[in-house]
Amino acid sequence: MIPPFLQGGGQLAHIIAAYDWSQTALGPMSGWPQSLQTTVALILRSPVPIVTLWGEAGVMIYNDGYAQFAANRHPMSLGANVREAWPEVADFNDHVIKVGLAGGTLAYVDQELTLYRSGKAEQVWMNLDYSPIVDEAGVPVGVMVLVIETSAKVKAERALQEESERLRASESSFRTLAQAMPNQVWTSGADGIVDWFNDQVYRYTGTPAGAMDRERWRQMVHADDRDAAGDLWFAAIAAAQTYETEFRIRRADGEWRWHLVRAQPIVDEQGVVQRWVGTNTDIHDQKATAAMLQRQVDERTAERDRMWQYSTDVMLVTDLDGWVKAINPAFTRLLGWEASEVVGTSVYSLVHPDDMASSRAEMASLASGAVTFKFENRTQRKGGGYAILAWTAAPDARFVHAVGRDMTAERAAADEMKRTAAALQQSQKMEAIGKLTGGVAHDFNNLLQVISGNLQLLAGDVMGNARAERRLDNALAGVTRGARLASYLLAFGRRQALDPRVVKIGRFIAGMEDMLRRSLGEEIEVEMVISGGLWHTLVDTTQVENAVLNLCINARDAMDGAGKLTIEVGNAHLDDAYALAHPELNPGQYVMIAVSDTGSGMTPEVLEQAFDPFFSTKPEGKGSGLGLSMVYGFARQSGGHVKIYSEPGNGTTVKLYLPRSTEAEDAPLAPEARAIVGGKETILVAEDDEGVRATVVELLTELGYQVLKANDAASALSIIDSGMQIDLLFTDVVMPGPLRSPDLARKARERQPGMAVLFTSGYTENAIVHGGRLDAGVDLLGKPYTREALARKIRHVLGNRQQQLQVTAELAAPAPAAAETATAARAGGSRILLVEDEPELRETTAELLELLGHQVHAAGDAASALALLAAHPVDVMLTDISLPDMSGEVLAAKARAAHPELRIIYASGQHPKAPLERAQLLLKPYSIDKLMLALAQA
Repeated sequence: MIPPFLQGGGQLAHIIAAYDWSQTALGPMSGWPQSLQTTVALILRSPVPIVTLWGEAGVMIYNDGYAQFAANRHPMSLGANVREAWPEVADFNDHVIKVGLAGGTLAYVDQELTLYRSGKAEQVWMNLDYSPIVDEAGVPVGVMVLVIETSAKVKAERALQEESERLRASESSFRTLAQAMPNQVWTSGADGIVDWFNDQVYRYTGTPAGAMDRERWRQMVHADDRDAAGDLWFAAIAAAQTYETEFRIRRADGEWRWHLVRAQPIVDEQGVVQRWVGTNTDIHDQKATAAMLQRQVDERTAERDRMWQYSTDVMLVTDLDGWVKAINPAFTRLLGWEASEVVGTSVYSLVHPDDMASSRAEMASLASGAVTFKFENRTQRKGGGYAILAWTAAPDARFVHAVGRDMTAERAAADEMKRTAAALQQSQKMEAIGKLTGGVAHDFNNLLQVISGNLQLLAGDVMGNARAERRLDNALAGVTRGARLASYLLAFGRRQALDPRVVKIGRFIAGMEDMLRRSLGEEIEVEMVISGGLWHTLVDTTQVENAVLNLCINARDAMDGAGKLTIEVGNAHLDDAYALAHPELNPGQYVMIAVSDTGSGMTPEVLEQAFDPFFSTKPEGKGSGLGLSMVYGFARQSGGHVKIYSEPGNGTTVKLYLPRSTEAEDAPLAPEARAIVGGKETILVAEDDEGVRATVVELLTELGYQVLKANDAASALSIIDSGMQIDLLFTDVVMPGPLRSPDLARKARERQPGMAVLFTSGYTENAIVHGGRLDAGVDLLGKPYTREALARKIRHVLGNRQQQLQVTAELAAPAPAAAETATAARAGGSRILLVEDEPELRETTAELLELLGHQVHAAGDAASALALLAAHPVDVMLTDISLPDMSGEVLAAKARAAHPELRIIYASGQHPKAPLERAQLLLKPYSIDKLMLALAQA
């Protein structure tokens, strides 16, 4: 198959395509450089005889026109070295090649050479034009030769001259001879006045005979060439030297065509010019072909130069040993090196040391003639660092031509994609394990609830039996430890309901020092480094305590019970670069807790699995493998981050980052201590676990309640649909069946609007908890729970429900006394901020307060309440204690700090845990009279 650049190149194209070029200095055709291919394509399409001589050897490639000129020397000359192909003119061609490869040009007119084209000596005259052929780097690699044989013309001119000399006395005989020649011939006197043209001139120009004598011949010359031709003619006359020039003559059809015009002086024996004899030769086609070839070469050169100048890819030319010969502007733009800094140096001086061996091997392959389709290495930038370049390169006889594409950004993007994929895979793994651990925790908490509930029921039966009570306490302590393990599972799965508070964590950590020293033992030296000016953070302090304690116990075990433990607390800023490497993390300000030990450290393999639940390097029975899992889950659920730094033999540092809070610190809460009370209301228990259901039914019955039970949501809804009046629905969050617990609660309230709802679960499955916090207006009692916790929560929820019912009833039919009081109250109403998370209770209470003549602003959570307090003047804040985002007591403390004269009323079913000066308690359910009394006393 003929390569594309040979197509349309005549008979020689097929011969060239079939020739074995691997035996020549040019090498296989597949390795020919673009400059060689372009030049061969050009000459093959030219009608003018052209031969190209390549390299020092002068390897010959020519076209069909030259093949005719070479006669019997064709086709043996194709691919041959010119000195061997034409041995009779070897010295002449040797000179030509040396001049051409040095960048010079040569031109010979009517050059006489003796050639053996047909097996015998032959005198040949030729017009020869030699010009250098340059490669992509501008270096001469060959010589292009235009060969125009002028033997016939020269012989005619010589014959004419000989004849003119011989027949000098017979003008008539000369003109007869000139008329017989096919050339245009003319004569002039010694003064240069043209006095005769042969018929060929008149026929060519279409001019009547005799119309161009004397100076009228100038009319047939193109106006742009006329003056120059005339000046040169008179200069030749004055010097008695041969006249030779080129100008355009108008042909009979009106076309202006280029001619080679020559005139030879005829002198007598004394050397005095007697006459001039001249000829005109039509060279228009030859000149047009040469111009076309030059134009195509110029266009290809300009195209190559534009590509070199404006390419966004790096282009480089080196010799076969790697010495840089040329670079394009993109090289400078990308790497910063100027041509003057690079040209003449070794390309290896810019290669990254780690890529040196492979780069040298690739260059050696190129030097052997192979082509590089893709090779990557790192090339040094002038300003520092390295660019990753993907090279494509091809060699010719002397140079390597390479194109490099910058892959730095693409490689960085690919690396980032790998990191993102790895992070996604890790996140998906943790999510899957989290769901698994959440399910395990749910079942485990149900088991613990059965055990805990029955142990608490048993407490009444063994009261007074010290031995039995001691064993009962030990069993309950085991339940507590089991509940802690379940909470670790939920923490890892980020499915625990957090109780976040704004705290200065340094003070909290400092308060743990005594407890840590007792827990870790005397052989562990504990050092605390707590920075000044610590920011606040919004966290669940119970979970912080668990996390720090777990980290300290792990550190103690890593030190085999002896060593130094350092706890640091400080402010930290995690920037965009760090966050980019940890996709789950948002850049910003954090409070950092670091726990460092002098223990054995971790191997990379252990470090990779450190957060996996149940993974432990401790001996069997020495650990659950949940400590770090709990820390990881708690940090993620709190919007923070955890990072381990460890090396074998150099200890371990675990850094826990908790997000900064700009809110004021919450007041510390004292533990609640109040008597357990029950009631006589009707409670519907929906619980799928039979053991848990039986236990809670018995606990509630002991507290005095009327208890109904159902084993799933659908059964519970059937009981509600029976019309039986139910005061409170106590339902597990996660139960089998198509009806979900939140939907059961909604349907239950639709059927009995006054029904209260309390959820319970050891695993919420994001049904009522989102972002680690309860949904607004939702009450939850986490498993396992104690009898005391159950009793208090039941009374709190029922108190809210009774309050709502009472307010609604009083709004519908106010008592006469209350109406009179309300009328009186309108005269001096207060500005009240009502904070209640139960939507229906909030609306009805607000309506009642407005009926009493007060101006009311209502909020469903503490954050909204603080915003209203900042925007509006308020006299009294009436708030529930149990709110979704923070405790009502903390809200009251913040509000009082901002507004010292603000009057506070707690409207709740539970007592406040810490006293607040000038704060009242209005226990739910309360009547309108008690509400008015509280407002009057506030």
